[in-house]
Amino acid sequence: MTLYSFFKYLHSGFRYIVLILLLIAMIQSLVGWLSKKPYTETARKINLFALISAHTQLLIGIILYFLSPLVLFSSLAMKERTTRYFTVEHWVMMVIAIVIITIGYSKSKKGTTAEAKYKTVAIAYIIAFAVIIFTLIIGYLPVFGSIG
Repeated sequence: MTLYSFFKYLHSGFRYIVLILLLIAMIQSLVGWLSKKPYTETARKINLFALISAHTQLLIGIILYFLSPLVLFSSLAMKERTTRYFTVEHWVMMVIAIVIITIGYSKSKKGTTAEAKYKTVAIAYIIAFAVIIFTLIIGYLPVFGSIG
């Protein structure tokens, strides 16, 4: 197994952890927000684990970015859909999603009420989740993206 294939499989498999933790955090935050539940330490930890998993995935992705044969550092990258997706589109959109997650988590810590904390996390994590799913779809559907 090459270093590239190791990180490719790690990055590919770890995405499920990120998506599951984001889903749990989103559902928990929506329920807490809409039913006006108190903000608990468990809720904070779930939100934190979702944040940490997203940042871990980013670090794995950065390593993979420099190992991948699908990433080209030339103008040719923009001419072919697959290389454009992996050289530019995928990582830019994922960084945007992680920034949204980070801002949502940070702002929730400053919330003065449980409802405000839940609302902030719910909105930020739902937007980030949508960005992630959209980015993955455009990469795998021939109509939109590169691999196909």
